[in-house]
Amino acid sequence: MTEWTGRTAVEIAAAVREGRASAADVTRRHLDRIARLEPGLSAFRHVRAEQAQAEAEAVDRRADRASLPLAGVPVAVKDNIAVAGEQARMGSAATSSDHSPTDHIIVQRLRAAGAVVVGLTNVPELCLVPMADSVYGIARNPWNEQRTPGGSSGGSAAAVAAGLVPLAHGNDGFGSIRIPCACCGTIGIKPGRGVVPHAPDDPTWFDLVENGPIATTVQDAALGLAVMADEPGFAQLGEVGTLRIGVSVRSISPGFAIAAQYRRAALETGTLLKGLGHTVTRHNRHYPAWLGPASLSSWFASARASAAGLDRAGLDRSTRRLAAVGGALAALRLDGAHGRDRWRTDAAERFFGQMDVLLLPALSQPAAQAKRWGDAGGLRTTAVSTRTASLFGSWNIAGWPALAVPVGVGVDAMPVAVQLVAKPGGEKLLLELAAQIEAAKPWPRHAPRYAAHRDGNRDAAVAGES
Repeated sequence: MTEWTGRTAVEIAAAVREGRASAADVTRRHLDRIARLEPGLSAFRHVRAEQAQAEAEAVDRRADRASLPLAGVPVAVKDNIAVAGEQARMGSAATSSDHSPTDHIIVQRLRAAGAVVVGLTNVPELCLVPMADSVYGIARNPWNEQRTPGGSSGGSAAAVAAGLVPLAHGNDGFGSIRIPCACCGTIGIKPGRGVVPHAPDDPTWFDLVENGPIATTVQDAALGLAVMADEPGFAQLGEVGTLRIGVSVRSISPGFAIAAQYRRAALETGTLLKGLGHTVTRHNRHYPAWLGPASLSSWFASARASAAGLDRAGLDRSTRRLAAVGGALAALRLDGAHGRDRWRTDAAERFFGQMDVLLLPALSQPAAQAKRWGDAGGLRTTAVSTRTASLFGSWNIAGWPALAVPVGVGVDAMPVAVQLVAKPGGEKLLLELAAQIEAAKPWPRHAPRYAAHRDGNRDAAVAGES
């Protein structure tokens, strides 16, 4: 009997379309795997076992099954967008416990493409920090359960890296797709502004937040983006031409040092790409001195906006502190608006220069400890968050596409990744370049302790098996 856990979304969809597998069987096997391994990871806030099985059976009955791009593919959805009949808690006891009456437009598109939503993934409260703990659980990194999978799409990245699902939804306001992908060894893309639609009531944090896919292969990520954006061309990856690539290993501000292994990974990836025929040069421009403070102020302002109208008593201690700082800065008219406008208007373009792609380290520092960060004070949370996320927010402010792509395993036996950035409209270019890196330097598709075995009937490894 063919085993479907551990397979790619592309493989599963092709098999279901062609009748070599049923969506019901694929979903059942993934739900079985989730039941075994999820307790050690807390990747999910809620698993929709009964509903997912019924929805998979409905996919098998669809007259258009043979044309569905995600036919029978189990997917996870981040717990901050609406799934009909489910709560969207955003990692907080202070949010509404009402069940969503309708699907978010992204969920609508995933379902229309044949995907089966198996569950909602854990996030930090209000998706504010690059960790993934909340009152609903502490999500853990499949590579090392003592570390966070990153955030805020940490549960989604953990679910993909552990082989619980082949594809997951995430969103990214200050690196919240790219950070967990870098922490968990998965690939994720933050598309440019407006490529994937928002629902009318989505919190977009001053137009910083974008939705995108998390996957284990570039082709799966491209397929996920194609469905979310309703743009089939994203899934048709071709050969990338010779590109001008700038490699920058500068920190955004003094005090935000980049760990040596991440600087080295960026430089070595630049050397790899040069060997593949690209024109690769060092990008030595300094970030504007005001950009770091503007990014930080924008983050505090986003915390204030997200907490507005919620019962303060139901919020985590760290969230209350971040929102309070945002309120104080707003009173002083220091919410980052001026810096955001400057970066978007022309400063990002000047910094980027004549490059086609900018190659950066992904993380600045290793993934933080997996613990209850929501109980920490604002100063400690801010310090860890800013050290982790310092290289990501600039491209949310600019509204340009960026992705995180694994490039190896570091000295701490954790994944190492780089970040690729392009100008607006460059999503497919980034995916094609990432596919070239993937072909030249393949990465482990799943965390070793959860690596999926595909020898006949044998299912995925349990935690502790290598």
